[in-house]
Amino acid sequence: MSHPHPELTLPPPLPRDGVRVVALGGLGEVGRNMTVVEYDGRLLIVDCGVLFPEDHPGVDLILPDFEYIEGRLDDIEAIVLTHGHEDHIGAVPYLLRLKPDIPLIGSTLTLALVEAKLKEHRITPYTMGVREGQREKLGNFDCEFVAVNHSIPDALAVFIRTPGGTLLCTGDFKMDQLPLDGRITDLRAFARMGEEGVDLFLTDSTNAEVPGFTTPEKSITPAIEQVFQQAERRIIVACFSSHVHRVQQVLDAAQKHGRKVAMVGRSMVRNMGIAADLGYLHVPDGVLVDAKKLDKLEDDKIVLICTGSQGEPMAALSRMANRDHNIDVGPGDTVLMASSLIPGNENAVYRVINGLMRLGAKVVHKGNALVHVSGHASAGELLYCYNIVKPKNVLPIHGEWRHLEANGELAVATGVPREQVLLAENGVVVDLVRGKAAITGAVPCGYVYVDGSLVGTTDETLLKDRRILRDEGFVTIIVVRDAASGKIAAGPEIQTRGFAEDEAVFDKVRPKVEQALEEARAKGISDTYQLQQIIRRTVGGFVGGKLRRRPMIIPIVIDA
Repeated sequence: MSHPHPELTLPPPLPRDGVRVVALGGLGEVGRNMTVVEYDGRLLIVDCGVLFPEDHPGVDLILPDFEYIEGRLDDIEAIVLTHGHEDHIGAVPYLLRLKPDIPLIGSTLTLALVEAKLKEHRITPYTMGVREGQREKLGNFDCEFVAVNHSIPDALAVFIRTPGGTLLCTGDFKMDQLPLDGRITDLRAFARMGEEGVDLFLTDSTNAEVPGFTTPEKSITPAIEQVFQQAERRIIVACFSSHVHRVQQVLDAAQKHGRKVAMVGRSMVRNMGIAADLGYLHVPDGVLVDAKKLDKLEDDKIVLICTGSQGEPMAALSRMANRDHNIDVGPGDTVLMASSLIPGNENAVYRVINGLMRLGAKVVHKGNALVHVSGHASAGELLYCYNIVKPKNVLPIHGEWRHLEANGELAVATGVPREQVLLAENGVVVDLVRGKAAITGAVPCGYVYVDGSLVGTTDETLLKDRRILRDEGFVTIIVVRDAASGKIAAGPEIQTRGFAEDEAVFDKVRPKVEQALEEARAKGISDTYQLQQIIRRTVGGFVGGKLRRRPMIIPIVIDA
C-alpha cells in the first residue's frame, strides 16, 4: 500500500490526461467529508461536511480547509452531495459564503435539508435535484447517480466519468436487504459500472473492521416494541435529527400503543417537518402533538423525540440530564438512546447516561439492548462490493486511520494489487493517469474552526491557552515600578483563579520575584517585556516545582 509521508511536497502539474483527487476532510477522521476531483483545469466537489469538536474549547464546528480551492472558485462546476447528514452537508453554507452561485447537486431530501440550513445563513442556492439512475453532464464530469441504502433516505453514490478515467464514490452506504423504505443499494448498477471499468474506487471505511454484514434496520423493531410495552411513564427517545427511519419506527410504535409524540429541539422539528412534507416520513393521524401541550396529557401517554444521543452539551437530552431543561426527567421515565457511539464521544455519552439514571430514569442504549444498527457497510458487504466492482485502484475514504487500513486490506484480499490501494490523509494528492493511481504530493490542509461568529480566526495557540485555563487555572502577578529609578514601588501582588491552594502559598515566591527583578535592574534590563518574561519564568518554576501545576501566568509591569 502507498502511505503518505511528511516529506511530501506540492504536487507537480497534472498531466493533460490525468484526474486529480484531493480529500480536504474525511480521511483519518469520522466527519468533515469533502473530496475535490479535478480534470483539465475544472473541479468537482463531492460532499462538504463538518466535524464536531471534541477537545476544542469554545469551538462550535470544524470545517474542511478551503485554502486549496479558494483561488479557484470559478473553476468549480458543482458540489455533489451524497446524502443529508451534517458530516456531508454541514459546511456547504461556509463554502457558499465565498461564492454563492456554485450549483448544488443532490437528491430531493438532501437538497431540502441543505436549503433549510442555507436559509439560516441567508443564502439562496442554485440547486439541481437528481435521483438514482439519472445521468448529468457537469462540465468535464459525466455523473451517474446510484441508489444506496444508509441511515437516512435518498442517499446516492456517484459514478464520475472523465476522459482521464472513471471514479466511483459510494458516499456512506450499507447493503440492508430489508430496508424500511424498500430502497436497497443498487448492486446491479455497481456491477454494470464494474463491467465498464472503475479506475478509482472511493469507498466508505467506517465499519471495515466489523466482520460480517450490518444488521438490518427492521431487526431493532422488537427492542423498540419492548420499551413501549414496559415503560411506566414517559418515553424519551434520543436519536440523530436526520434519522428519518428511526423516527418512523417510534411513530408507528406510539400509534400502536396509544401514545402521543412530541418533537423536541429545533433541528429535530425542522428536519422531520421537511421529511414529512416530502413524503419520506409518514406521520399517523393524531399522533403528533405540540410539545407545549404535553402538560395536558398523562405521563404514560407521552413520547418525546429529541436530539443528544452523542452527549452533545447543548442538545436536549444532555440538558435534561443536567436538569437544565424544562422537561424534568425522573423515576418511571424510560430513555431510549437509539444510536451508536461515534468514535470519540464515548465519555460524553456515558456522562449523560449516568446523569439520567441518577435522576431515576431507566436508560435503554446500545450497550444493553439492540436499539440501533449502523448505517455503514461491514467487512462482508465491502468484500462483496470489491468483487462486483473489480476496481483497478482503491482509495478508502470516510474513517479513522484504522478503518482506512482495514478497508485497504479487504481490497487486497479480493485481488486489488497492494500498490494500487492508496492510504491517504487529508491534503494528500492522488493522481489517476492512464489507469494507474499514485500519491504525487500534498497541499496545505488543516482544521478551520467556527468559534461563535468567527470562522478561521481561532488557531491551535488560542485553543492551547483555553485548555490551560480550563485545566490548570491562571496566576496574575502585578508589579508597580518606579519609572525614574526602576525599583519596585509596589507589589508583587499575586492573584490566582482555578487553584485549590490558598493564595498564601505564593508568599514564598514574592521574595524570589523581587530578587529576580532587582538582579535585572542591576544588569541594566529595563524593557517591560523582558521583565515580564523574568517574572513568568520565576513564578512558573515555583508553581511547577512546588505545586506540580502548569497554569497560565500573566505578569503585568506598570511604570509609575
